[in-house]
Formats: sequence, C-alpha cells, structure tokens
Amino acid sequence: MSDPIYDFVIIGAGTAGCLLANRLSADPATRVLLVEAGDNDNYHWIHIPVGYLRCIGNPRTDWRYRTEQEPGLNGRDLLYPRGKVLGGSSSINGMIYMRGQARDYDGWAATTGDDAWSWRKVLPDFLAHECSHRCTASQHSEFHGATGEWRVSRQRLRWEILDAFAAAAAEAGIARIDDFNCGDNAGVSYFDVNQRNGLRVSAAKAFLKPVRSRANLTVWMRSVAERLQFEQAGGATRCTGVTLLRDAQRVTVRASREVILSAGAIATPQLLQLSGIGPGAWLREHGIEVLHELTGVGANLQDHLQIRPVFKVRGVRTLNVVASSFWGRLGIALEYALRRTGPMSMAPSQLGAFARSDAGRAHANLQYHVQPLSLRAYDQPIDTFAAFTASVCNLNPTSRGSVRIRSADVHAPPRIAPNYLATAEDRRVAADSLRLTRHIVAQPALAAYQPEEHLPGPQFITDDELVREGANIANTIFHPVGTARMGRAGDAAAAVDSHLRVLGVSGLRVVDASIMPTITSGNTNSPTLMIAEKAARWIAAGA
Repeated sequence: MSDPIYDFVIIGAGTAGCLLANRLSADPATRVLLVEAGDNDNYHWIHIPVGYLRCIGNPRTDWRYRTEQEPGLNGRDLLYPRGKVLGGSSSINGMIYMRGQARDYDGWAATTGDDAWSWRKVLPDFLAHECSHRCTASQHSEFHGATGEWRVSRQRLRWEILDAFAAAAAEAGIARIDDFNCGDNAGVSYFDVNQRNGLRVSAAKAFLKPVRSRANLTVWMRSVAERLQFEQAGGATRCTGVTLLRDAQRVTVRASREVILSAGAIATPQLLQLSGIGPGAWLREHGIEVLHELTGVGANLQDHLQIRPVFKVRGVRTLNVVASSFWGRLGIALEYALRRTGPMSMAPSQLGAFARSDAGRAHANLQYHVQPLSLRAYDQPIDTFAAFTASVCNLNPTSRGSVRIRSADVHAPPRIAPNYLATAEDRRVAADSLRLTRHIVAQPALAAYQPEEHLPGPQFITDDELVREGANIANTIFHPVGTARMGRAGDAAAAVDSHLRVLGVSGLRVVDASIMPTITSGNTNSPTLMIAEKAARWIAAGA
C-alpha cells in the first residue's frame, strides 16, 4: 500500500497542535492529520481543576520526564511534567491565563528583525481566540476578546489567608491590579483561569473537540513520531513526511505541503535530533547521520524556577487542615458536586503578584503564585498543619540549559538539563526574592495569623545561605521554552526563522513554545496559543 498523504501533518495534539488543527482544517479542501503520542482526554481528573494533583506524575497523562542532576539545585533532579494526552500540557497545567509583558514581545521583534512579533502585532492574535469574562455583548475590548474558543473566567473561590497576603503585598508597595494582561502585569490580584463553570478548559476541549467531525481532519492517537522523512534534490533538502509507530505498527505518512512540529520544548528538539537535525557532535555521538547541522536545536532551554517558601499560620482556614479530615474532604466534594465551587474548582495557584526584586528594576521581574496549602512537590501529599506557600520565580532567568537525545532510540527520554541558578544574576535574584517574601509576610495585614517561616527557615540570612536553602525547596513551574528558537538570517544560535520555518530545510515548521527566543514574563500556555494563531495564518497562506 502507498503511504497516506495529507496536505499538513501536525505532530503533537497539545496546546499549539489543537489550535493549528482547528484553523488549518477550516478550509474543506485541505487535508490535515493531527498526530498524538498520548491517548484520549477522557480521564475525569483532567477536567476537575484540582485534578492536576492526580495528573502530574501519572503515566496516563504525563511523560514523567526527569531532569539531570542540577548543580544549582544542590545535585537534585526534578520531575519534569509534560502532558501525554490530547490537549498536551494544557490538560494537566495550572489553567492560569497570562500573556506576559509587552516588552517580552518587543524583544522578540528586535531579536528576529520582524515586527510581526511586537506587542502591537501579537495582541490581535491573543484576542482572536479569547472569550473573556471581561467582555460583554460579544464585543472585543481593547485588551480582550469576546467570541473565541479559549474561555477565560474568574476563579470561583476566595481564601481569607490569600486576601490577607494581597493586602500585605499592597502594604509592601506592590499595588493592587485588576488585570494582569494589558502589557504591564506589575501588581497583585487573583489570577484569571481557563475554566468554564468550574471545569478545566484545555486546548483539546476548546479547539479540537468542536471540529473533530470535519471530514478533512484526521486525528491519530497512540502514535509516536520516530523519524522525519526527507528528500534531497538539487542540493536542497525537503521534509516530506514522518514515520510513526502507531499501535505497534510502523507507518509512514507524507505531507504534500508541510510537516509541523508542535510537540513542545522537550519533544520537538528530540525529534529533530533523532532525524539528523541539530548539533553535529551530539548526533554523531549516537550514530545518527547529520542531515543538517543546526546548533540551536536543543540549546537555549529556559524555564521558570519557583522557590517555594512555606509559612505556618494560626486561626485561619487553609486547605491543609480542611483536606486532612474525612468530613473536610466530604464537604469539599459536596460543594463541588452541587455548585462547582470550592477547593475542587481551584487552580494550583489562585493569587498572583508581580514585583521587582530590587528598586533598581524598570519592570517586574518576579512572579508569585500564592497557595493556601503546602506540599514538598506536586506529586506529594499536602501537609497537615495550617500553612500557605508564597512560591516566587525569576521571570527573566539568564541561565540557559539544553535538551539532548540520550540515544538513537525514540523511546529513551532525552537529557533535560535546565541549568538552574547557573549565573550570578540568577542567584542574586533568588536571594532577593526570598528577602522580599519575608518583607511581605512581615506586614501588618498578616500579623493576626502569626506567620512563622517553616521553609527555608528564618535562620538563613546571607546570600549564599538563601541561595543554597532556596535551591532545596525549588521546583520547576512547568514553563520550558526556547529549544528551537527563532532568529534573523545569519543567527548561528537560531533553529527557525521569524515565520517558524526550520532553517536549511523546506516543508518543515516548528510551532510551539520551543521557538521563543526568550521566556515570557509569566505563564507560557496562552503565549503558545498566540504563536499557533499567528502561524496558522502564515501556513495557510504559504508564507
């Protein structure tokens, strides 16, 4: 039998892939194949917001990658969750709607030499798929969309301890803000979330489910991309398709127009390297013939490292205490069953704050995710004492890591080395962020709850102590980006051009978070949708 042929083959039914499948299949004359290595999203814990605790580390929904042992984390390795299901990481993430800062995108435009990536030009791409509670009568506002598929809602619960933290932050000089998504997110407020009526909205639910019945859209699950296929003629190399392992059967599919990699910042560089595109030394080390040397493939890994200080409190309700008893858990379940509210409707982080680590900063360079609970890691049980966590991350890390294949076997997980806290700048910001957190917690608004620093501990004071102990309680906040970054012509560190076409190869494009030159100043899920929205127009037009 001849290989099946489609116009577009999209590898990865995650955040970007689901939107691309929706947009490209809108033309009934276009044949689209969407390939997903994971399975269906019919697991109930995907849809219940607090179910992220059951999805992270679960082989049904998570690739369960681990980092290499990190020198900056005192030799610790970390669980590195990535979604293994329709919807990808949008099916297991924190559901926070966050664009970042205008300066992020203006920086991309400067890096690529393409104004299409400026804040002014990406804002319409955010609005194109947004359906925000901030709009009325189906009318877009200046900063928000009203008619798109990507639902943005207010959270359906509040916590006294989080309200007190917000008041303390204001007392410490972090102004209250109503909307984090207008280009400058400095301030403190509750996050908006991707939920509808107390249920998660994933990319699969928003963009794929409504169009699954299109005759020109084919979705294959349980299909692992093994190698990209190429043809060479006249000195040029073109990507013509991909070989898949589908339900234990090997099949090659062809793309008459383009193959689009939307497998994410870990799997996209892995597949490129397995297919002979990447740093030649890395490939030859594993016996892979170098088809096209691109040193940027797998380099430039950036992530937000969250340091998670914990404070014990008294005389106030926290999830630790409520969830530690049978009757508390029963009450939580009943509230959610009857009203779709309460802790089961809870995003992992409810209250946010964006602040400067020191007064000399022109922009907020820290993000807080404040939670009415404490736990050592997201795959661990919550503590039983009353506490809150004031997780804080450096929005603009200067450390850079890498993603490298471990072997020529597609089933071998790649080597993920984020290289956290590798620079003096990042270590200084880490120490300053813990000092700022202590300053906030010491404000009068929290005094009634007698906060007591549990982790890292008030005895640690110097920069070296704070960095060392902060590293012991630090974790990824699940925002890997940059491993196939875009750049202008002649940029030796770039993997794709400003229209996301893989350099030196035709018929192959990357559309996911790996193309970001620098990480956005906030959560990365919605920026990835923006990238896909913009790319879909270019791809459909052959641009």
